[in-house]
Amino acid sequence: MNPKITIAKSKNSGRKTPDKKVPSLQIPAGVLIGAHTSTSGGVSQAIPRAQACGFTAAQIFVKNNKQWFAPPLAESEIKQFRAAQAASGIYFFAHNSYLINLASQDATMFSTSVKSMTAELERAEALGLPFIVMHPGSHGGAGEEAGLRRIVQGLNEIINTTSGFRCRMALEITAGQGKALGYRLEHLSWLMENVSNEKRFGTCLDTAHLYAAGYNVKTREGYEETVAQVEKLLGTKCVLALHLNDSKVPLGKRVDRHEHLGLGEIGLDCFKWIVQDPRWASIPKVLETPKSEDMHEDVANLKKLASYMR
Repeated sequence: MNPKITIAKSKNSGRKTPDKKVPSLQIPAGVLIGAHTSTSGGVSQAIPRAQACGFTAAQIFVKNNKQWFAPPLAESEIKQFRAAQAASGIYFFAHNSYLINLASQDATMFSTSVKSMTAELERAEALGLPFIVMHPGSHGGAGEEAGLRRIVQGLNEIINTTSGFRCRMALEITAGQGKALGYRLEHLSWLMENVSNEKRFGTCLDTAHLYAAGYNVKTREGYEETVAQVEKLLGTKCVLALHLNDSKVPLGKRVDRHEHLGLGEIGLDCFKWIVQDPRWASIPKVLETPKSEDMHEDVANLKKLASYMR
């Protein structure tokens, strides 16, 4: 990935469970919504953090996202996470490391990325997570066609190594910053059509990325047009998760900067449409907006949507 991309996800590094004084959410039954949650201290530590905020869904890293590899998860940690997650009823899924770049034309970078993504998928599978979100990659100047073909090569290697896994990979729409691929729905559609096993994949839609990439989800007409393109190119049933992020940058700027809901260029209407849209009723929706350790900002952001969810 382009190392210059800086978004809120890389700052989700809380060091403790949120203070119990943080008011939790009152989320209607059946709605899966929350935020990216820190796993500092062990993956199972994300569960009480999410519970304290009242989340019904949460996204996590399965290891330190700033490192290529990590020691294998202890069997005790896996059992603890699985048991606590089941007891909590919270829907957890993963996001991969930003270091991984399957579009790289450099042999060492490509090989390391394939091995790292495979290792992360193995960890997600062990934890019983349904899917792991991933950015497609950056072609680094080689051109979009070469980059997309390289991604398919890497994904196919990962598929072969992880044959029989239930955990899927969700290709995320990107803002298109630098040489990043995946900023067009056509990119994601082409990748899924050309991998050796399409059933192993899905997609993740990020509102800030869509807007920065030129999809005008700010207006009702633009929102409906964007969803229609998703349906045509991918199918809404292919969408495994939604990232709810406002954008610091204007439409089509192709810069990846997340903002709190309603304080950016998109505004609140888009998020109202999303949480009320029956096409996304069963899809987990998480924030990736800036936060402090107690995660009160996440609660405040989601409370803005409370009346819409009712």
